[in-house]
Amino acid sequence: MIRFVAETGSTNADLLALALAGAEEGLWIRAGRQTAGKGRQGRSWASDPGNLYASTLVRLRPTDPPAASLALVAGLAVWGAVQVWLDDEALFQLKWPNDLLLDGAKLAGILLERAGDAVVIGVGVNLAHHPELPNRPATDLASHCAAPSPDVFADTLADLMMSEVTRWRAEGVVGTRTHWMKRAHPIGTALTARLPDGEAVDGLFDGLDPSGALTLRLASGERRVIHAADLFLL
Repeated sequence: MIRFVAETGSTNADLLALALAGAEEGLWIRAGRQTAGKGRQGRSWASDPGNLYASTLVRLRPTDPPAASLALVAGLAVWGAVQVWLDDEALFQLKWPNDLLLDGAKLAGILLERAGDAVVIGVGVNLAHHPELPNRPATDLASHCAAPSPDVFADTLADLMMSEVTRWRAEGVVGTRTHWMKRAHPIGTALTARLPDGEAVDGLFDGLDPSGALTLRLASGERRVIHAADLFLL
């Protein structure tokens, strides 16, 4: 079920509150506009009307794969929803851990937040317009094709998210990682990873480790596993 609100602070914050009150898995909240939209590492997410701002809830089960791998699941769902309207798969790709790039520019972002057994997956997709970002290019779907309205896109995304969560539970991280890699930038792509402590690590994309963490091949030949970072294509 998708609940629509014309304006709210943050759909993630709203859904976290509902999760703590007992909301069931599969609930969505979509906002026409957010006044306090959130990105990773506390950054704000520009949320003017016309784009998708939505969050959904997954309830963790004892047999589920690690919760962090839901970032890959969400990325696959967003990738699949974009493919419905833009069938040139060479133009768009996933960038670890939570971005979708279209022609090299940021089209969508994902933010996961957890409270107990509740994981809220927030999704922002630039459908009609995009912000000017200070450190990376951004774009919107309408610049590349006849973009859908946010409500139509949300319906498609909700169906695909359900399918991807089901596959994640059936195939585990290994299956999800395999599907994710087919839609990501190629092995050998030059990247810079900016770690939470400010360190910048340059290397070549070397896939994901068994948990879904990023691996980089450094100039020294060392293979480094990275669990949290902002990535930039070189």
